[in-house]
Amino acid sequence: MTKNRLEAFSDGVIAILITIMVLELHVPEDDSLEALRPLLPVLASYAMSFVFVGVYWNNHHHLLQAVDRVNGRVLWANLHLLFWLSLVPFTTAWMGENEFTRWPVAAYGLDLWMCAVAFTILVVHLRHLHGPESVLDAAIGNDIKGKISLALYTAAIPTALVFPWVSVAVYVLVTVIWWVPDRRIERALAPLAPGDA
Repeated sequence: MTKNRLEAFSDGVIAILITIMVLELHVPEDDSLEALRPLLPVLASYAMSFVFVGVYWNNHHHLLQAVDRVNGRVLWANLHLLFWLSLVPFTTAWMGENEFTRWPVAAYGLDLWMCAVAFTILVVHLRHLHGPESVLDAAIGNDIKGKISLALYTAAIPTALVFPWVSVAVYVLVTVIWWVPDRRIERALAPLAPGDA
């Protein structure tokens, strides 16, 4: 099977998720700057999640540039990823509305962790489909970046129950680690099609 429908569907779902998140931002009735103060936690959680979802979209795009086909397992693995991403608006809103308290921050972290697990599963299925000699397999290698991300999320979730702001800082750190799209894939694709990745 070609990858076109998977890419188009994923792009559409991710665009809808970002739209849902922004709809959680309610305009204050007052026209003063002071009226924005209660919205600052909601704005902060939205900004953090917007970047997080954007990072996933970017890296998902790069991942799919390194493959030429999908199969049923890949389709289900991709849906698994989209399921956990679809919970981001809910956990974002809960965390923002409650000003980054422990349970919402832990739930947000659990969702981020599950997104990372789901992305890892997607990568595993794509690597298996394309084989050990593929561009994707060469680009991903031993995936240290992915393993570090999972370890950081694993540590941050229970930490949120005691020090929620430390966990938020860890979530931001993982996002920063992935901010630049996966250069391993860009380097692997460069000899094949310069500038297209």
